[in-house]
Formats: sequence, structure tokens, C-alpha cells
Amino acid sequence: MLTGIRTRMWAAAVVPVGLVVVSLVAVFWTSRVSDLDESHGLRSQLMARQVAQASEYGLFSGNVAALQAVVAGVLREPDVTSVGLFSTDGALLVSSGVLHYSGLDDAKSVGYADRQRKQKSDVLVEAVVSGNVAIDDLYTSVPEAQGTPPKVLGYVVIEVSRARLLARERDLLVLALAIGFAGLLLGGVLATRMGEGVVRPVLRISHMIERIGEGDLTPSAEVHPSDPLYGVQTRLNQMAQRLAWGRDEMEFRVESATQELRLKKEEAESANLAKSRFLAAASHDLRQPTHALGMFVARLGQLPLDAPTRQLVASLEASVQSMQDLLDGLLDVSRLDAGAVQVQMGPVNLGEMFHGLRRALQPLAESKGLRLRIRPSPYWAMTDPVLLQRMVINLANNAIRYTERGSVMISCRRVNSGNCVRLDVADSGIGISPEHQRDIFREFYQVGNSGRDRAQGLGLGLNIVERTAQLLGHDISIRSALGCGTRFSIMLPMTQAVEESVSLSPQEPQGLGGVEGVRVLVIEDDGFALEAIRDLLSSWGCVVNAAATVSQALDFVNAYAPPDVVLSDFRLGEVRNGLDVIAMVRAHARREIPACLMSGDTDAGLIQAAKDAGLTLLHKPVRPAKLRSFLRRSVMATEPGGVAEI
Repeated sequence: MLTGIRTRMWAAAVVPVGLVVVSLVAVFWTSRVSDLDESHGLRSQLMARQVAQASEYGLFSGNVAALQAVVAGVLREPDVTSVGLFSTDGALLVSSGVLHYSGLDDAKSVGYADRQRKQKSDVLVEAVVSGNVAIDDLYTSVPEAQGTPPKVLGYVVIEVSRARLLARERDLLVLALAIGFAGLLLGGVLATRMGEGVVRPVLRISHMIERIGEGDLTPSAEVHPSDPLYGVQTRLNQMAQRLAWGRDEMEFRVESATQELRLKKEEAESANLAKSRFLAAASHDLRQPTHALGMFVARLGQLPLDAPTRQLVASLEASVQSMQDLLDGLLDVSRLDAGAVQVQMGPVNLGEMFHGLRRALQPLAESKGLRLRIRPSPYWAMTDPVLLQRMVINLANNAIRYTERGSVMISCRRVNSGNCVRLDVADSGIGISPEHQRDIFREFYQVGNSGRDRAQGLGLGLNIVERTAQLLGHDISIRSALGCGTRFSIMLPMTQAVEESVSLSPQEPQGLGGVEGVRVLVIEDDGFALEAIRDLLSSWGCVVNAAATVSQALDFVNAYAPPDVVLSDFRLGEVRNGLDVIAMVRAHARREIPACLMSGDTDAGLIQAAKDAGLTLLHKPVRPAKLRSFLRRSVMATEPGGVAEI
């Protein structure tokens, strides 16, 4: 294929020349061949007529010698291969050369002429007739009748070879082809020389455009005033120069904007780090008094009080509960920000998880007069059981909070040809308008709660759900309309069932018993928190040894029998921390005593250190129910409890 401009230009010039040359050569050769054929035929006919005329006297007079002389003379002519002279009755009178026919009739037949034609020979048969010459007879006064046909005296058969004619035609063809080739060569040379004058400027423009396309905007030095495209090349150079100026200006603007964005990014990162440090410090400092306050309120609720005081204590307990909910939400957000949430993927029995959700959510739904519908599920999904349960509980709590009447339903179904399970949390509440359905996943965003009513939550639940779904790689979607309720859906990858599932909601002993007589060593450097937890544990029937320092804790260990459970704060205001103290107590007892680490820190390193030490980590403020649950499991366990984070 002709792809290059030089090749196409050459072809455009040479093809017409070639067609003309080929046409001329064809016309010349065919015309010359026709002339040669015609000349050969006329010559052959002329020789045949001459032999016929020369043989007239010999035939008339019966002179065979004269006839033989005529035939021999004709045979000496070029291309003549044989001559035969026949009488009118077909008898051969004289001949010369090799005759290939059997007689006069065979020589005159069309078949014989065609056969000889194929053998490159022509056969001509000419009649020998008497001339119509008037003879003056002195004795006869009557002339011969006019118009009398001539009398046939015999026939002459001549065979003429076409070999020399064909050789001349071949020579003529070679000559014509040589002339044509010379014409084509000359035309190609002329076309190449003339085409270069057009191709070179076009190629220069093409190279200039290609160079500009590659980013080289320097003016070209190959512009010649004699070029036919000089004006185009000059304008291309001007365009390249303007593009270079524009590129330099754009690069300067981009660099300036990038530098400005970099500075703003650094400022934002610095502000974010400062915010994180502030939140961490404020969270820790707020957790300590909130932790003590929660313990005091729990202890206060166990005392005999009159009705007004009990109502006041209930309000105080609700306020503490709201503060603890806020701190728990901030804790989850900070852990997600710090990447401290560890994902433990595995097969999860959704039906078993739904049983635990029913026990956890039924009291809350009944308190609002709602119907909680949880459909049994036979499906298994590949996910983190703890994180998935937290997501569903957050969605269900949100649904119950914003539903005044009707029901809340939790269900799941197979989708995507059975490859996935869609877990739905639907309610018959007020619904969410389309313009708010994206914003509800932002931190602290609540629809219709500009006054920050704490009864409507903190605006962190859906944000935590979305970020947890992203961490697990699950898609979460919402379908809602005002007045038609809301449905949140989590897409889970389906997996095969296994023999044993992960237990998500262990059964807890009922009632307030189960911890009486348990010897507990409490290590807490904050006086209010130490007093609060000691009084609360004592009210539960525990035997409590409270230590404010590491040395006091070691004195208790040396003076008394090893405790059943150790509760220690992480930060003790000394060189040693809670991990060190628990390790020393276990070393003194020579066994793995169930121990719990309490801390207001949310650092990921602390969480990992507690897991490595085989400790349960309770984040402050510790809720009395969680503390009681830990004590129950520690007492009932036949061996030390596994790593857990509560």
C-alpha cells in the first residue's frame, strides 16, 4: 500500500506516464504486426500470380521443361517451401520442394490450410488461365465474342513459411518493450525530480507539525523563502512560538497554583494533626471524670431513695449515658481515622447473628411501641462478624429512633445470581428526601435537628456505618422517600456454610448475681475513679483491694493471696504502666489471672499491646454493665478468657 507522501506523489506522476507509454507501445506493436502480416500476405499472393502467369505458355503448349524451370525459379524465393503445378483434372505436372498434400483437392481443402497455418506456413492456390488477347486473322473477318470467360489451364499450389515473419514480429515486440521501458524510466526520473519539489516542503511541514505535537515548540530553521509553502511554514513557526509562550504561562500558573495548594494542604494536615491531638487529649481528660461519674451514678442508683431523688438520679443517669454515647462514637471515629480497626474476615452465620440482634434490639423497640421483625436467614456471608453486627445495630438503632409507629424489619435475600446476600434494615418511619440522602453519611449531620437534640443521636452512626463498610469492602445503599420509610442495604459476598459459626452474642447470666465474693485488685491513680469503682464493686459483693500506685498494688499482692481478677488503669503516673503491673501480678501468682486494662487512650498501639498481652481492653468511660459482664465471664471461664475489646 502507498502510505508515504513521497511514494504517493511519485505514483501520481508515474502512473499516467506509464499508462500513456503502455498504450503507445501497444498501438505501435499491433499496427506494425498488422502491417507485416498484410505485407506477407500480399507478397505470397503476388508470387502465386506470377507463377500462374509464367506457367500459362508452358501449359498451353505442353512444354514440361519450361514449367519445371518456372517452378525451380520460384523455389529459390525466400520463405517458399514447395511449389506444385497441376492440370485441370488434378494431375501433378511438375513440383519443387517437399509436398505435404496428397493431391490438388487436398491442397485446396480448408482443413489442410488450417493445419499448415498451425505449422507456421501459408498455402496459396492460384488458377492458371488463358489470356483474352484478340488475334487478327487475315482469313477470318469475324472477331471473338466479347465477354467470353477465360479458360482455366491448370492450378499452381505454393506453400510459404511464416517463420521469418514471426521472428520479425518478436523482434518488433522486444523493440517496443525496450522503447516502453525507456519511456517509463524517463517518466519516472522526471516525475521523481519534479515531485521532490512538492514533497520536500510538505514533508518539512509534516515534521514541523509532528515536532509541535511532541511538545518541541522551538521555531524551525529549515524554512526557505524559495519553498512554495514558505508562508505556511512561517505561520507554523509563529503558532509554535505563541504556543510556547502560552505553555510557559500555563506552567507558571500551574506551578503557582500547585505551590498554593501544597501550602494549603500542609496547613490542613497540620490543622488535622492538631485536631487529632486535641481530640485525643480532650477525649482522655474527659473520659476520666466521666468514668468516675458513671460509677458513682450506678452506685447511687442502688441506694434506697425517695421518688423525687430517684427521678433525679434517673435524669442524671440519662445524661451520663448520653455523654458516654458521644465518647463511644468519637472513639469509633478516631479508631477509623487512625486505621486501628482490625478486620477479621470469615464465614458468618447470618441466622445466628439475627438471634443476637433480636435480644439486643427487642427491648428498645418495645419501649417505643414498635414491632421488631427479624426474618430467619439460612445464608452465610464472608465478613467480619463483630464489625457487621455493629453496623446493623447502628442502622437498627437509627431506624428505631426515627420511627414513631409501625415496624422495623431486618432481613436478607440472595441477589446477583446467588453470589451475594443483601442485608436490609427497613423501617416505616418519616423517610429521607433525596437531597439529604448523601449528606446523612457525613459526620454530625442530622436532618431536622439543627438544635442538636441529644434524643435524636449525635449524627455519627451512619458515618461510622459507611466507613466500616468501606473498610470491609461492602457496598451500602439507601432507598427512601418522605413519608414512605427508609431501607438501608449492605451487599455481602455469599459463602458456603461451615460446621461452627462465630458466636456474636454470648449468653450472659441473668440477674445481679454471679460476682459475689470475687477478689478484685483495682489499680487506679485517679482518686475519684478509684473510689467510684471500689464502691460499685463492693456493692456487687466483690472483695476489693484498691491501690492508687504500683507500690501499693505490689504490697497487696505480697501481703494477701493472689486476686481472682485484676482491674488496672493504663496510665498510672509512674514509670510503669498497667501492662507492667498486670504482668508482675501474674508472675507473682504464677498463673494467668484474668485481667482487664482500662484506659481513656484510643491509640492503635495500646489496642495491639493489650491483645499481645492477652488482656481485655475496656475504654473509659467503662459502663457498669460491661464491667459486670467481664467479671462474670472471668469467674465462669475454666481458663483465661481470650483477647477481647469491649
